[in-house]
Amino acid sequence: MSALETDSLCHFDQVLLTPAQMNAADQATIALGISSLDLMERAGAAVATAIQARWTRQPILVLCGPGNNGGDGFVCARHLDGAGWPVKIALLCELSELKGDAAHQALLWTGGFVPFSSGSLEGFRLVIDAIFGAGLSRPVEGQARDMVEALVNLDLDICAIDVPSGLDGATGQILGGAAAADLTVTFFRKKPGHLLLPGRQLCGDLVVAQIGIQASVLDAIAPMTFENHPALWLSRYPWPEINGNKYQRGHVLVLGGDTVTGASRLTACGAMRAGAGLVTLASPPDTWMIYASALTSAMVRPFNGLAGFTELLADARRNVIAIGPGANVGDATRQYVLAALAARRTTVLDADALTAFAETPRRLFDAIDGPCVLTPHEGEFDRLFTAGGDKLLRTRRAAVESGAVVLLKGADTVIAAPDGRAIVNANAPAHLATGGSGDVLTGFIAGLLAQGLDVFHAAAAAAWLHGEVANYLGIGLIAEDLPDALPHVLQALNERMKQALREGA
Repeated sequence: MSALETDSLCHFDQVLLTPAQMNAADQATIALGISSLDLMERAGAAVATAIQARWTRQPILVLCGPGNNGGDGFVCARHLDGAGWPVKIALLCELSELKGDAAHQALLWTGGFVPFSSGSLEGFRLVIDAIFGAGLSRPVEGQARDMVEALVNLDLDICAIDVPSGLDGATGQILGGAAAADLTVTFFRKKPGHLLLPGRQLCGDLVVAQIGIQASVLDAIAPMTFENHPALWLSRYPWPEINGNKYQRGHVLVLGGDTVTGASRLTACGAMRAGAGLVTLASPPDTWMIYASALTSAMVRPFNGLAGFTELLADARRNVIAIGPGANVGDATRQYVLAALAARRTTVLDADALTAFAETPRRLFDAIDGPCVLTPHEGEFDRLFTAGGDKLLRTRRAAVESGAVVLLKGADTVIAAPDGRAIVNANAPAHLATGGSGDVLTGFIAGLLAQGLDVFHAAAAAAWLHGEVANYLGIGLIAEDLPDALPHVLQALNERMKQALREGA
């Protein structure tokens, strides 16, 4: 069976481990018979290999801290020294203060030391940051803070071991200060802090080195956080079937606004390109001509007020409702949302559909009694939720509070389900930040939902496709380019799936 067909296998490659979970993976590996010294040796050797693959031989300074991250630095230094690199180590503490595996590795170092000060950076163009690892829990201070600030101010190449020192591996937040690395080498699996901002901006190129930890240790850890990737949802993806028809591929109803008409048109186009068999745009009477003349593949149906919208909802074949883009903020939009939720249809709520409940968010949450996706950006999120903490924690709390899948948009989009699962999407380029792109994402989600994909995986798949289309289009894209470019990405993805199935057969 191919990994693409088995969630329990494919999820493991996309797992994101907190520092505590990574420690559990280490301990489980040690219990299986691989010593902690062996793991440290393999980790340091992997960093040395990555450095030699990227840079030419040159003088290199290794900044070592007092813990296991520093121990990895000692191993790396020894391997580079053995390969003929001129290596010096700057140690944050006294040698006598080192303990455990780090102390053992320090005893094996026969090269030179320099003081742990910014002055020691002179004469080096390449530095290894092995001061603190991903489990740092307090702000960097003292000599370490001075060194980090010196690295920030100097134009040096930096390789970070695990994470740039000062970066919280669980949240991506900076604790006191952190210098951006050109290369970060981590082990076994990525951590959330490698993908969440601002951490992602600091890690540079990320290498995940395998050091002998078996994927089976993840069974006991039971991770709930993943990096978005087709392997998470491709086996569920609703590809067209030869014996299918448009009615089997679902019917999306998009609420159109009466003044801002472009937003809901983008949503309708996104839903069509994502594969919905039918799309109907519900238009206020005064704007019917605008919608009808602009949309050729979607049906446009006029309606009058709540009674007219409720009549459109009465057709159960319209199995997904998308409300928000261009809908206007006000009581009418609130009533349309509540009517859609009362109809127990799968619903995607974005933009004005969220802001309309800014003063009464509990009214919205109490009405959610079926499959629902909320797609706020940070401003809309803050209007609805009071959840604090890092982005992962806030999104998870919002999903529990609302009872919906919450997709908190951004360059590090997080998708969270009420059951605690969360996905971090990291493929979106900077040029995707353009007016209307979120409206298209709403359409992509609705189109996948219409075809039967569950809400959590539909949100994840749509977010990844959204980013991938933007990467395909490149700088200069505008929102209306996104739906038309989706078929190219879907075709390439379909070919990848078929190739993987052939190779796994």
